[in-house]
Amino acid sequence: MTTIDVIAHNAQAWDNHVKNASQWTVPVEHEEIEAARAGLFSILLTAKKPVPRDWFPKNLAGLKILCLACGGGQQAPILAAAGADVTVFDNSLAQLTQDRLVSQREQLPLKIVRGDMRDLSSFADSAFDLVFCPVSVTYIPQVQPVFDEAYRVLQKGGSFLFGATNPFVYIFDGPDWDQNRFTVSNRLPFCSLDELSPEQVSQVLQNKETIQYSHTLESLIGGQTAAGFAITGFYEDVDDDLICRYSAKYFATRAVK
Repeated sequence: MTTIDVIAHNAQAWDNHVKNASQWTVPVEHEEIEAARAGLFSILLTAKKPVPRDWFPKNLAGLKILCLACGGGQQAPILAAAGADVTVFDNSLAQLTQDRLVSQREQLPLKIVRGDMRDLSSFADSAFDLVFCPVSVTYIPQVQPVFDEAYRVLQKGGSFLFGATNPFVYIFDGPDWDQNRFTVSNRLPFCSLDELSPEQVSQVLQNKETIQYSHTLESLIGGQTAAGFAITGFYEDVDDDLICRYSAKYFATRAVK
């Protein structure tokens, strides 16, 4: 696994998601942009539950927001339409293309930057008022650099809004999960290649399927406080997986510098 460039691979995997029009790659409609321009917007950090409106300032006009690992033409254009000064940062060219399409279609002044979410060296210290990071650290092997960099680029008093998959879902055997059977077989932290044979790994790489990482609650929550953040908000969320009958699959945090 050390010979695999996971970041480059997952960028290509998300390019494929765009080709297949998966849920998180379909740009928002004109009506959602118009509503945001009128001050009414709803966006997601996780699967279904909208981010609480009071996690944002009452007035977004001129607010400098970094939408981190947030391509796909969804959250960033809505925040820009609501008046914020938005930069969208993602490693998938195809995902960024979706943001560019909405930006051009709606005449939104959206800044678009490609890069690895663990390295925000293209941005100065204290460059943003808010960093918005939906479920995305699942696709990188180290999460602490994300929190450290988000802290660095935020103004003092700025907010970091973060969504993640609850690591517990990765203890279950993947093939059994696909059959709606929950067999505990994996240790955390976990990489999705760990439970595969060499032949299956080769198939994942050839098919450009995503490589995922569980991380741990200690790294996902404690990592934010280790970076210097104070966590001031928390909620859980579900999707349509059978596992969500038993426990929430996602969580979101609001943290302040």
